[in-house]
Amino acid sequence: MRLKGKTALVTGAGSGFGEGIARTFAREGARVAIVDINLDGAKRVAASIGASAIAVEADLTSAAQTEAAVKAAAEFGGGRLDIVVNNAGWSHRNKPMMEVTEEEFDRVYAINVKAIFHMSRAIIPHYRAKGGGVIINIGSTAGIRPRPGLTWYNSTKGAVNLLSRSMAVELAPDRIRVNCVAPVIGATGLLEQFMGMPDTPENRAKFLGTIPLGRFSTPDDIANACLYLASDEAEFITGVVLEVDGGRTI
Repeated sequence: MRLKGKTALVTGAGSGFGEGIARTFAREGARVAIVDINLDGAKRVAASIGASAIAVEADLTSAAQTEAAVKAAAEFGGGRLDIVVNNAGWSHRNKPMMEVTEEEFDRVYAINVKAIFHMSRAIIPHYRAKGGGVIINIGSTAGIRPRPGLTWYNSTKGAVNLLSRSMAVELAPDRIRVNCVAPVIGATGLLEQFMGMPDTPENRAKFLGTIPLGRFSTPDDIANACLYLASDEAEFITGVVLEVDGGRTI
């Protein structure tokens, strides 16, 4: 078990990539806090994992709720928290950039970028006190090879990709490793948002045609990448933006 004895907090873990990450971490021996604004989803995932998981409701755009989630996760881990995965994300619908409303712009930045700001302020003091820790941010190939119609979303993921590298440099003296996983489009609840059209075989084919390996990413793909970066096997890996994309960014 590659994470035996460790405690992890995974945001947006009530479904999609986050659920896959949480399940993989638990399978590999970690105690996992399933953090999601959708408490029913978090409870479902935690219940299916069993005693090694706890459901925590939190709106990560709130500093106070983020701090409370970190506290709950650390208490679940017997006073320690070793791994944080900032997976929660949202996208405005694929459409021309001039049609995105200010409310949508604010929301996509609040969830995709500011939530990491809040989580960093909550977890870094804990990591410094215990002598280190792991942060994994879920960025996107959208921040490397952007698709039209997602300009403001693309920019948030560009921010996540770069801030991960900057965090890694600044926090390395504290033995805090920071890495980023950049998935290509996956068949998650946000698929139609990304496509900006109904999820039909014909419309999927348009997007699959841009991925050399010919399929979307899956929760297991992202979870396996996170597992490596979270494990002690990656103890000398920091500041990496790992593209899990079937060749999309080539």
